[in-house]
Amino acid sequence: MIVSRIVARAPGGSPMAELQHRDMCAVVGIGQTEFSKNSGRSVLSLATEASTKAIADAGLTPQDIDGIVRCDFDVVTHAELATAIGAPNLTYWSALGPGGSAPCSMMASAVAAIVSGQANAVLVYRSMNGRSGFRLGKGRNQNDVGPIGGNGSYEEFFVPYGLVSPGQVWAMLAQRHMYLYGTTKEQLGAIALTVRERANANPNAQLGHKTLTMDEYLSAPMISTPLGLYDYCLETDGACAVVVTSTERARDLAKPPAIISAVSMGSVPSPQGGMAGPTLMRPDPMLFPSTSVARTLYKRAGMGPSDIDVAQFYDCFTITVLVQLEDYGFCGVGEGGPFAESGAIGKGGSLPINTSGGNLSEGYIHGMSHIVEGVRQIRGDSTSQVPGAETCLVTSGLPIITSAMILRRG
Repeated sequence: MIVSRIVARAPGGSPMAELQHRDMCAVVGIGQTEFSKNSGRSVLSLATEASTKAIADAGLTPQDIDGIVRCDFDVVTHAELATAIGAPNLTYWSALGPGGSAPCSMMASAVAAIVSGQANAVLVYRSMNGRSGFRLGKGRNQNDVGPIGGNGSYEEFFVPYGLVSPGQVWAMLAQRHMYLYGTTKEQLGAIALTVRERANANPNAQLGHKTLTMDEYLSAPMISTPLGLYDYCLETDGACAVVVTSTERARDLAKPPAIISAVSMGSVPSPQGGMAGPTLMRPDPMLFPSTSVARTLYKRAGMGPSDIDVAQFYDCFTITVLVQLEDYGFCGVGEGGPFAESGAIGKGGSLPINTSGGNLSEGYIHGMSHIVEGVRQIRGDSTSQVPGAETCLVTSGLPIITSAMILRRG
């Protein structure tokens, strides 16, 4: 018997409010740069390359872009990018975050702009030198300020005691899951091996040239118990971008549209600021915002877990995939480990995941690459294409706040 967190009614909102944006917008262009450890380029140069590729892929020109949405961690501003690509007249812009929770919420902002008539073609992008420049995975100190530290972020409760990085927090959550449900290291390893197999088929993946066995996974250096080297995502230089427009307009453009069936954002009560540490301050640290986001998302899309053909889960760590398998209703609470180990998440399984290699093996562009890969699955041109895929779930980072969307074939 599956005990699911998503069966309860989504809080708030009228039926009309839940349905009014369904299928009204689509992704019509995608673009990305090379993913590397050292781009040797500015983040503006990377953003410009990915954006111009996405615009060309859509069969549009920069002059057609009248909206830009960015991550609030992105160093490149909307104005700088508009100038660099030659978009002369923005009528809409926004910045969403924090960090990994942003990509699908950025898509929600683009949808809102188009449906409300504030823009006709919106460029959504993320650009970062996440390995050669500012490294999000490094430890922080109590004097750090900015979007991921200081200024009321609650980091002061953790940093003085050595809890300085997201990996340490997720290691504690992984240990908690193991204690509660008997989750094993091998079950986390099944996730790492699955996404590495997908990366091995992807020429653009940073680790595409390196295979991974369970013995190699289990013997890898431990970073923060129980998470070892291959439980951690990559640090990456690169950029991704997509173009969103109305579904009506999309049908006349160059590529088959990926219809945005629904988008959803959400949080848990008292989410608090900071990188990840405040999760540990909640009455139930294993209650993630993906639970409520899943309920809202499925209701808005008129779908359920059984309607999803392929998923691109935000995988900053293997444990984040495992808890999302549960939170999005693909297995019962505490059953994520056996589900992953069963082969269900492989290319031939009931729910193939992270088909380009994900954050763990393709590259870490804060989850924007998951959206690009989701579109490829809907178009039918992924390097690990799921035969007959009609729908794709894409999720963004947790645990503070999160967002997700469902793409479908038009």
